[in-house]
Amino acid sequence: MRLIFALLALLTLATPAHADDISAAGRGVVRIVTIAVADDEVVGFGHGSGLAVSPTRILTNAHVVELAARYPGNVVIGVVPSQGDKSVQGKLVAVDAERDLALIEVTGVRLSPVAFYSGPANEGEALYALGYPGNVDLATARSSADFITPTSPVRSQGVFSGRRSLMGTEMLLHTASIARGNSGGPLLDRCGRVVGVNSALTRGDEGDASFAFAIAFSEVATFLREAKQPFASVATPCQTMEERLAADRAADEDARFASDAQARAAAEKAREAQALAVAEARAANEVARENFMAGAAVALVFGALALGGAGLLVSKGDPRWRYAAGGGGALMLGAVALFAMRPTFDAAAVRAAAAGGTKASDAIGPLVCSFVPERSRVTVSTPEPTALAWGGDGCMNGRTQYAEDGRGGWQRVLVPDGEATVSILDYRPDERTYTQTRYFLDDARMTEARRLRQGVAIKACTSEAAARANLAGQQSAIRAALPPVPNEKLVYSCKPAD
Repeated sequence: MRLIFALLALLTLATPAHADDISAAGRGVVRIVTIAVADDEVVGFGHGSGLAVSPTRILTNAHVVELAARYPGNVVIGVVPSQGDKSVQGKLVAVDAERDLALIEVTGVRLSPVAFYSGPANEGEALYALGYPGNVDLATARSSADFITPTSPVRSQGVFSGRRSLMGTEMLLHTASIARGNSGGPLLDRCGRVVGVNSALTRGDEGDASFAFAIAFSEVATFLREAKQPFASVATPCQTMEERLAADRAADEDARFASDAQARAAAEKAREAQALAVAEARAANEVARENFMAGAAVALVFGALALGGAGLLVSKGDPRWRYAAGGGGALMLGAVALFAMRPTFDAAAVRAAAAGGTKASDAIGPLVCSFVPERSRVTVSTPEPTALAWGGDGCMNGRTQYAEDGRGGWQRVLVPDGEATVSILDYRPDERTYTQTRYFLDDARMTEARRLRQGVAIKACTSEAAARANLAGQQSAIRAALPPVPNEKLVYSCKPAD
């Protein structure tokens, strides 16, 4: 039994962590319930699915809200989020019956908008449907209250089978299982971007395979633009976070090899420069020493001659012997001084002077940061150039304190109140690289992250090392509560602002 548990543990460790982008997109999927009332009695009930295109706007099929469009005074539209503890009433703001699309507005709740994929899709690609199939609801609901209780959407997987035209509307044909109730729900790629809106399905009679139809993004985009509804779209091909991180590791390894090779070349060049400097300094030193010693020898000879002359003058009783003796003594002392002052040679000092010293720039001051798509992974964001101001000591924009990350960079964890996203912001002054790593979380994880955030006391910039160390410890607790793999990684390259 111990062996079995050990094998299971090894298998668990060997299974790579991954970002569940489908579940992240599910935060923006809702159940839509229509209730028809006549003479204060419920005379009709229907339901479908929808997806948030903004915190207060929902896209669905026109046929899901057909009765509300036809009888606005007698049909109530209920919107049930996938998270939380309440449902809200919706208001129909736009309908396109030909494209089978509708737009609903809600108040009293803020949803997590999805993003659309505007690039090409290839046949055979994996696709996912999210929604609220009626057959599942009928099998699990114990009362009508269950239809208005928030619950996560049902996921099914299939493949993209091609494009078709259905009654003049461009459709995506796919094999993800859907049923009545999935209408209006999203069809997603493996990165959680919406490629279409599920609308219809074929029946598999007498052994025929069943297929489903989703309204293509081109039709959805036209409808939303006509309704003057902004939406997020991403054109970059799908790359999983695991693929992105693997590419980053490979790039880092290549950069490390290149840096090592460059460092070795620079070191060799520095050694050659030092050797040349030492040789030149040694030659110059030898010339200088020879000049000093020659001067000392000349002074010594003339001093000796002067002292000899002084002795001769003394023997003749000539009083000028004093001048000759003084001059000779001075020349002798000068010879000793010149010999003592001959320059010495210090090879270590010459090497140090040749090596010099360079100080890495901290990139302090206003910066303009440009998005680097080839180093990023985008699912829902629309990256734009970013202006920053780095003040050193972890002070960003003069108001936000970052903490040391232990790798030469600085980091701040943001846990906002009005968004179900935790962002880790990293800045590397030596590389002038700014990175936003984003986690799209459900309500339970966001609640825990906000609880941990309450311990982060630093709001403004500070120069106190102890306070920054405390911030680093608090942020570490928040990071430990996050999933192993993020959903997005946005990388920016910064340069000084003009």
